[in-house]
Amino acid sequence: MTALPASIAALHAAYAGGLAPGAVIAALEARHQALGDPGIYLHRPTAEAMAASVAALPPFDPARYPLWGVPVAVKDNIDVAGMPTTAACPAHAYSPAESAPAVARLVAAGAIITGKTNLDQFATGLVGVRTPHPVPRNACAPDRVPGGSSSGSAVAVAQGLALLSLGTDTAGSGRVPAALNGLVGLKPSVGAIPSRGVVPACPSLDCISVFARSVADAWACYGVMAGADDRDPWSRPIELGTPGAALTRLGIPRAQELHLDGPAQRAAWEAALARLPAGVTLVERDLSPFLEVARLLYEGAFVAERDAAFGALVAPEAMHPVTRRIVAGAARFSATDAFRGLHRLAELRLATRPAWEGIEALLVPTAPNFPTLAELEADPIGPNARLGTYTNFVNLLDLAALAVPAPLRPDGLPFGVTLIGPRGHDAALAATGTALMEGFAA
Repeated sequence: MTALPASIAALHAAYAGGLAPGAVIAALEARHQALGDPGIYLHRPTAEAMAASVAALPPFDPARYPLWGVPVAVKDNIDVAGMPTTAACPAHAYSPAESAPAVARLVAAGAIITGKTNLDQFATGLVGVRTPHPVPRNACAPDRVPGGSSSGSAVAVAQGLALLSLGTDTAGSGRVPAALNGLVGLKPSVGAIPSRGVVPACPSLDCISVFARSVADAWACYGVMAGADDRDPWSRPIELGTPGAALTRLGIPRAQELHLDGPAQRAAWEAALARLPAGVTLVERDLSPFLEVARLLYEGAFVAERDAAFGALVAPEAMHPVTRRIVAGAARFSATDAFRGLHRLAELRLATRPAWEGIEALLVPTAPNFPTLAELEADPIGPNARLGTYTNFVNLLDLAALAVPAPLRPDGLPFGVTLIGPRGHDAALAATGTALMEGFAA
């Protein structure tokens, strides 16, 4: 085998034809060595451990084990038994006694865990460079940021080192890296996948997310992991349903809320709108209250939740300088400020309601910009903040989202769009995302 099959269905067809899981793992090892990118994985199992994982697989039965033999990479803020968890902070390293429920459910469905991937430390960032380790190279443009915080997870799938990967998404960490590496990024309804076993960033908002090359594969992974967990205080029951008909009435930003940096981003957005499936109606919507919610996450007292979640886990000097700077910013806010923020969020949630009248979902650019590594070195904060324009508000408003690759920019770089809908509308977003990708490819 020279390359990993492009989908779960193709991989299972190859297995049915005689391909051995051990051959897949050997090919992935060879691929990793050939890439020469030390920033993707922070931990990889030994050859003996991988052989044991393969040997533990039940007899081939994809109906009973929908992820049988599927290689899955896991972000290194999610516990995998037998592998260290660090959240890209070596001073925080520990060895979990059990896997996160999401990971355990994947393994029970036949998945093979290929290792732990790099990230913006403590999942704080959208650029993928806030790590004490080598930065993963963007799979499409090595001089650009890989996107974060789930940088290694996105690059692992984009580079063919895993068919699926897990990220986390609090403010866009499962959507921005997808867009910047030409992938699907599924951000589930909040609480649908248990977050127990995840190093918290903002526990009230954290979601485990999925990177894949197709919506169908991302949905299959999500379906395995979703479900309540009575040991997780943030878990919430959900009825996923099955993707059916695609949505046809989509809200898009008005000109004054369309924030795109440079002609290449604007051209890609126009190309995406021009290639939507037949029957889709676009309706401009006032997204100003959504964008104000987005600003609350880092510019207001909500940043204090990060300090409460991980600020005391290690000494400040053990943190990446930018992570330390962000967490330290919580000190300027009081408990009174936090309640004022909650009150303003409630007002803005009410203000967003008119935007949903007459539409079934929002369609927005996933990211307004695509920073170079040099730009991040010159300004570690500004370009990162821009990346969250259309992602930061989603979890604060209890929404579901699905990022899909769109037509390439005129310069050949990837561009992505995101569908956003109310909690529990995940299946409808999945059906629509599939239709969009088919339209874009036509």
